Amino acid sequence: MFVAIADALVAAIKAGRLSAGSRLPGTRSLAATLGVHRNTVVAAYAELTAQGWVYGSQARGTFVTTAPILADAAPAGTTSATRARFRVAGDDAVRTAARPLETDGSTPQSREHPALILSGGIPDLRHVPRAALARAYRRALLSRKEVLDYGDARGVLRLREALAAMLRATRGMPCSSEDVIVTRGSQQGLALAARVLVRPGDTIAVEELGYPPAWQIFRREGATLLPIPVDKSGVDVDALADTLKRRRVRAVYLTPHHQYPTLATLSGPRRRQLLALCQRHGVAIVEDDYDHEFHYASRPVLPLAAADPGQVIYIGTLSKIVAPGIRLGYIVAPRDVLRTMAAERMLLDRQGDAAVETAVAELFEDGEIQRHARRMRRLYVARRDALVRLLRTRFAEAVEFDVPDGGMSLWVQLRGRRSAERIAAHAARQGIWVGPGRYFSLAGHALPYLRIGYAGWSERAVAHAVKSLGL
Repeated sequence: MFVAIADALVAAIKAGRLSAGSRLPGTRSLAATLGVHRNTVVAAYAELTAQGWVYGSQARGTFVTTAPILADAAPAGTTSATRARFRVAGDDAVRTAARPLETDGSTPQSREHPALILSGGIPDLRHVPRAALARAYRRALLSRKEVLDYGDARGVLRLREALAAMLRATRGMPCSSEDVIVTRGSQQGLALAARVLVRPGDTIAVEELGYPPAWQIFRREGATLLPIPVDKSGVDVDALADTLKRRRVRAVYLTPHHQYPTLATLSGPRRRQLLALCQRHGVAIVEDDYDHEFHYASRPVLPLAAADPGQVIYIGTLSKIVAPGIRLGYIVAPRDVLRTMAAERMLLDRQGDAAVETAVAELFEDGEIQRHARRMRRLYVARRDALVRLLRTRFAEAVEFDVPDGGMSLWVQLRGRRSAERIAAHAARQGIWVGPGRYFSLAGHALPYLRIGYAGWSERAVAHAVKSLGL
């Protein structure tokens, strides 16, 4: 029941009925209104605090923060399908909340409640080449009136050509501009993939543990989700094979390069086995390569789409390498699939921002984005190593983990009887947001894990935050 109450409050926040800074009803008052035990409301408020939707002051009450970011690289919040009805203080209308889009449990900074977001793969925006981007944007606006007109739903040709060149050079994908569609981030890419693939009642196989916002998108299209376990070599392809003997599966959604959230890389033998298995059973593959650029130990592993582009819908993003705020992602897929996606995109928002797309294309052509990626790889691997040293020297008795070859976070297992939810709630009260393991479980099971991101903040800030977790 407490999850239903939390879901309904999240829906009210998202709809703007509860704005940043709004004071929630007291736990006793809301419990009396709903006819539930006060402890149920206390648990709901604790859940919202852990996810970063609200913050509490012992003297003043519980208040709404700025709504959490829907990050491409980085989620950690799962909510249930339950529906709840309740009255919100100051509003006599009865609120009905369906399942909201899951979030990564993080919250951006606000003047009222500053936050240190360590729950997801958020890049360090202080290093974005803003001056170069601003100059390119200005040139796009001044030199091409077409950027202010209606354009191609697939995206600006110049950016599609730049992306195709990048994918050929760095990911071994034999594609041209005709094989690419530009999206407003990878989240829209997932939505388009789901619209094209899913019919109500279809089964989509997903990683367990995995990425809740993608699950929610497939569910919204009427899919039934089938969990496939993961281990240190990525998704268990043998388990998927056993499932396909008994059940028809429309598609499998994967994060094979840096499995979300464990960061395991799908092994070579499993990649080959997966491609052959899905081809044999006519199963599509949705490959979410959300942070390909940030691989540190060796050259990044080539995408599944590089081996079999006709079978895979490949989704990438520029949110991690440039910035989430520019809202740019892309899809590579068979051309008949892309035509259907472009038609769906016309219904959703007609087209993207041609001026931004043109500006980013120029940065690709000038090599600015490639240089920025190299700089950030060096910076992020140093931050990863600093966090590893801190955890191993100061918290060796409290945690254990593998050092990932890439990514922007660590997947940390808690030793003993430490509760990830309790630690996350304690951290949230201090304005620090980490991702408890339960938010990555399709079944919503409590898990003794924390997802701790390190990319978006200085080594000193991350160290201070981790020392405050109460491990």
